[in-house]
Amino acid sequence: MTSASELRSGKTHRDENFPVASWIIHPRHRELILAFYNFVRTADDIADHAMLDAPTKLSFLDLLEAELLGRGETQAEAVILRKALAARGMPPRHALDLLTAFRMDVTKLRYEDWDEVIHYCRYSAMPVGRFMLDVHGESTSTWPASDALCAGLQINNHLQDCGKDYRNLNRVYLPRDALDAVGAKVDELGLLKSSPALLQCLQGLAARNDVLLGEGRPLAGEVKDFRLGLEVSVIQSFADRIVKMLKVRDPLSERVHLKPIEFLFASVGALGSEIARRTFGRGPVSKPAPRA
Repeated sequence: MTSASELRSGKTHRDENFPVASWIIHPRHRELILAFYNFVRTADDIADHAMLDAPTKLSFLDLLEAELLGRGETQAEAVILRKALAARGMPPRHALDLLTAFRMDVTKLRYEDWDEVIHYCRYSAMPVGRFMLDVHGESTSTWPASDALCAGLQINNHLQDCGKDYRNLNRVYLPRDALDAVGAKVDELGLLKSSPALLQCLQGLAARNDVLLGEGRPLAGEVKDFRLGLEVSVIQSFADRIVKMLKVRDPLSERVHLKPIEFLFASVGALGSEIARRTFGRGPVSKPAPRA
C-alpha cells in the first residue's frame, strides 16, 4: 500500500462537530479549505488507524509532509494542498503543525496536566483557526481568541469521546493529575457509565473548558470578514452548547452531541445575533498587526 488515501476512514467534512467550508464561507475560499481539510483528515485517520503499527503510521505521516513540501507526487491529498497553497502564496506551516500533533497521537498516550493538553492543542487545534484567519487575510492579533476557541473545541471533543478513545486507541487526553485529584482511575473510561469520581473529573474539566471557550468569544467581533465572522459565531454557539451539556451529563452513558435540530437552532440564533451586532453594534475590535 503506497497511498495514504487508502487509509481514510470514510469520514468527511460533513461528519464534523463544526462547519467546514460551509455555505457561509465565500465560494472563492472553499476549494483551498477543503484541500486543507482532506489533507488533515487523511493524516488524522492514519494516526488513528486500528490496523497500523506506530512505525508505519509515522512513515506515512513523514511521506505526507515530504510531498506537501514538494518532494514527491504520489500522495494526492498532499499534492493538492501544496498546489492550492502555492496558488494563494501561502506557506504550509499550519498543516505542518498539525502533522506534529498527529505524530504525538501515535507516540503519546497520556497527559500529565492541563498545560500538556493545551500544548497538544497548540498543534492539533490552534493551527486550524490560524489557517482560516490567514485564508481570509485577517490580522495575527486575532490569533489569541482563535487559539482559545479552537483549543476549547478540541477539549470538548476529548471529553465527548473519552470512552471511545480509551477503548479503541488506549489514548487518554484527560490530565492524570485531574483524575488523581478525585481518586478516579484511567480504566474506568472503559465502563458503560462513569463512576462518581470520574464524573466529577469530567465535569470539572468541562467547567474549566467553559472558561477557555469564554476567552474565544471575542473572535467573531475581531475578524473583519463578514462571512467569516458569521461562521465563527456559529462555531462558538455549537461549542458553548456542547460544553453546557458536558458540565451536567456523563459522556460514557448520555448524549453529549447536538442533534440536527439543535444544530439548526444554534446556527440560526448565532447568525441572527452576529448580523445584528455587525449591523447595529460596534465594528471589529482588532488592530492591524504585522503578519507572522
